[in-house]
Amino acid sequence: MPLSPTTHFTAPDAPGFAHVDTWVFDLDNTLYPSDARVWPQVDERITLFVMGLYGLDGLSARALQKYFYHRYGTTLKALMVEDRIDPHAFLDFAHDIDHSTILLDEALGAAIERLPGRKLILTNGSRRHAERVAEKLGILDHFEDVFDIAAADFVPKPEKVTYERFLDRHGVDPRRAVLFEDIARNLAVPHDLGMGTVLVVPPTPDPFRERFEQEAVKEPHIDHITSDLAGFLQSCVLPVAEAATP
Repeated sequence: MPLSPTTHFTAPDAPGFAHVDTWVFDLDNTLYPSDARVWPQVDERITLFVMGLYGLDGLSARALQKYFYHRYGTTLKALMVEDRIDPHAFLDFAHDIDHSTILLDEALGAAIERLPGRKLILTNGSRRHAERVAEKLGILDHFEDVFDIAAADFVPKPEKVTYERFLDRHGVDPRRAVLFEDIARNLAVPHDLGMGTVLVVPPTPDPFRERFEQEAVKEPHIDHITSDLAGFLQSCVLPVAEAATP
């Protein structure tokens, strides 16, 4: 289901935002738009890592990388299982990118700053990557903390244990929290745990990502869908959340 840049979808039985006191955001392809060209760089760096590790040409490394991704959920998890690589070395290599393509997002920053309560980042990437990207967007100071893949003991979303570790570490009541995430399958467990869920999709297809990663699917575990995060926060979330704040 394609969405226009100004379209938001809310399921008929979706919870509102008046009860929310903890706002949780994924990082990659959620807090920045596809034209920031962050993920294509990371994806290319992962291919280069696989090339170097196995002595493969680019096409073969790319095919193996995608096989790993579909089988294990992330290439990092696959390489840790298959070859016991140092995850920190992998993350440092994969996130060694050009950040100049990331532009300050004043509208997003203003909206996140106004959200009443705690704000946290939950990412399958590294803390350093999250902090550098959020800083370039101008939103880092609005977040209390980053729960990264190392904090998850290198078990990636959508594994249930990762969400449980996040909730426990930060003392989050899932019934009073909402998660913003760009991949639909990553919202199933949070929904089952009691969190509100918002799927963030690109306004137009992103050629650097697989189709299932950016589909605006209407599933029971998805409460809201938007192709404009800042606009959704400003028009759908803040009027309700701020009205409920004592």
